[in-house]
Amino acid sequence: MNKADVLLGLQWGDEGKGKIVDVLTPAYDIIARFQGGPNAGHTLEFNGIKHVLHTIPSGIFHPTAVNVVGNGVVIDPVIFKKELDALAALKVDVKSKLMISRRAHLILPTHRLLDAASEASKGKNKIGSTLKGIGPTYMDKTGRNGLRIGDIETKEFKEKYDALVEKHKQLLSYHNFEYNLAELEPTWFEAIDYLKQLQFVDTEHYVNNAIKAGKKILAEGAQGSLLDIDFGSYPFVTSSNTICAGACNGLGIAPNRIGNVIGIFKAYCTRVGSGPFPTELDNPIGEKMRQIGREFGSTTGRPRRTGWLDIPALKYAITINGVTELMMMKADVLSDFESLDICTHYLHNGKKIDYLPYNIDPKYLQPVYTTVKGWSVDLTGVTDKGKLPKELMDYIKFIEKETETPITIVSVGPDRTQTIRM
Repeated sequence: MNKADVLLGLQWGDEGKGKIVDVLTPAYDIIARFQGGPNAGHTLEFNGIKHVLHTIPSGIFHPTAVNVVGNGVVIDPVIFKKELDALAALKVDVKSKLMISRRAHLILPTHRLLDAASEASKGKNKIGSTLKGIGPTYMDKTGRNGLRIGDIETKEFKEKYDALVEKHKQLLSYHNFEYNLAELEPTWFEAIDYLKQLQFVDTEHYVNNAIKAGKKILAEGAQGSLLDIDFGSYPFVTSSNTICAGACNGLGIAPNRIGNVIGIFKAYCTRVGSGPFPTELDNPIGEKMRQIGREFGSTTGRPRRTGWLDIPALKYAITINGVTELMMMKADVLSDFESLDICTHYLHNGKKIDYLPYNIDPKYLQPVYTTVKGWSVDLTGVTDKGKLPKELMDYIKFIEKETETPITIVSVGPDRTQTIRM
């Protein structure tokens, strides 16, 4: 029985999924995004050029792969059009290689306004939203008010749009939020017209027929497992299921059709926005990590918080996703550190534990570290695993032993060529 593989992030997002999808795409026929929206920023670098994709799957630069935007994704037509325009400028054939699920929900201009109003009203309890309207769109989805891609094809589209906007205006008046909708709407409708040139499909049929026909499929997740709406550090999470199960919901694939689960993690940890972060380094070491790793959000440009690798959190993500292989990113960033700390346990309410508990607020939880020797070798030009320094190989073996999962790829730079298969 042919199965679909799933690729996802195991930390708080920004693990480097875009690069790995780009590297792996030649082995697949279809790349399918299953959740999230333009709050994702998947960065790909090749031929000296950096590309950031937000909604379009990261396989788009390969001539053979079909790219599917699944039903679990939320789409902002304006941002989508900008991505398409950038691809057209690079002569990428989007029309024949991109399909959008009719069941994917649309982000309206008022969703973005509601997002901004909601964050503003939270004051110091901000979640750290990207303000892209993601949360309000998923709220309308579960509240059964949403507008979907398939609605664009109906005569009632404008009527449905107006009805939803009326609801949103009532909510905005409750927030006392000032806005100018007339400024935002023309661009939005122009982008909707532009989208009509693309293929709208019932992707659940398309994907399942492809599995039956023996096609190789890679489901691409956005954000990271620790931002999952159910299993992440709630309420400082995203609005969708970022874990492997989200690929079933977000594409219409049955659980027994999932094959390999590829987990991507950084050799250290980062987080954008608010929320607990057990191994955070709010000090010169953390700042050094941020500068070397260019840790600034690809969607928002915000500086990312940085910290040491967290094994209990990594094991948790491996467990809930059923990860079969690991890929470690940004090993090159740690080259300038003489020694490295790895969190192997936590002190939770005074008790030493080796798993991620319900509450990871620093009031209740402190990391327990093991210190290992660093590698003072520039890795960016290394192309063969035999040339990797012993200290890095020890670091890899340590992680494999703790997580009981093999590391199959180590990334030593942002370019697709800087990828070492183990």
